[in-house]
Amino acid sequence: MELTWGIIVLIIAGGFLAAFIDSTVGGGGLISVPVLLAAGLPPHLALGTNKLSASMSSITSTLTFLHSGKINLRSTGKLVPFTAIGASGGALLLQLIPSDWLRPAIVVMLVGVTIYTLLKRNWGMKGGAARELSSAGKLGMMAAALLLGGYDGFFGPGTGSFLIFVFLLLGLDFVQAAGNAKLLNFTSNIASLIVFLSLGWVDFRVGLLMGVSMVLGSLVGSRLAIRQGARYVKLLFVAVTVVLIGRQLWTLITGK
Repeated sequence: MELTWGIIVLIIAGGFLAAFIDSTVGGGGLISVPVLLAAGLPPHLALGTNKLSASMSSITSTLTFLHSGKINLRSTGKLVPFTAIGASGGALLLQLIPSDWLRPAIVVMLVGVTIYTLLKRNWGMKGGAARELSSAGKLGMMAAALLLGGYDGFFGPGTGSFLIFVFLLLGLDFVQAAGNAKLLNFTSNIASLIVFLSLGWVDFRVGLLMGVSMVLGSLVGSRLAIRQGARYVKLLFVAVTVVLIGRQLWTLITGK
């Protein structure tokens, strides 16, 4: 694949925009993967290369949220191993089973998340420390980390939205939920990237080029989210989730 100036501009611009959105509420893969496909990468290389650039982006936004005190390492850090195991398994499963069969279920879940968020108007506007969980609640969070990690490694669209939703259920506001979700999202990106690297599904030239632009996009996006607060993040959350629903429906109907 030849890197012409037109393709370079496409990769840089697409990567910046994808990371700007993804750094806060996820959904950046809606932009970055089609950009990589348009640049000429075959689907398996586009998925693996996207994980390289997404890992560079997500560590940037994770560190930004961590520096601002929006991530509870003590509690969320305990979920990291479960997310890593799930993501590795999901990425390996991708070799054996086509992921498109998941689309109908994902559309239903995303619609549910959106409706619930819109109906609870003040939900996530104010938050504090996550509420204390029972033993069953802790097991539920571990299961959610494992399953969503697996989903991200296997399929991906909407992972950020689902992770934020889980943390909102714990009583965090949208900014805190976004920060804690990014830590787990970074974990799933790294774990699945390791699998894709072992399979040879990564184009380093394109991945590093897009990764640099995504680092810049994630810095701008995460800092803006922290500065603007929960109302801005909620608006972006709903908008991106609606776009995710539309994209998955379009693919189901047209096959594209």
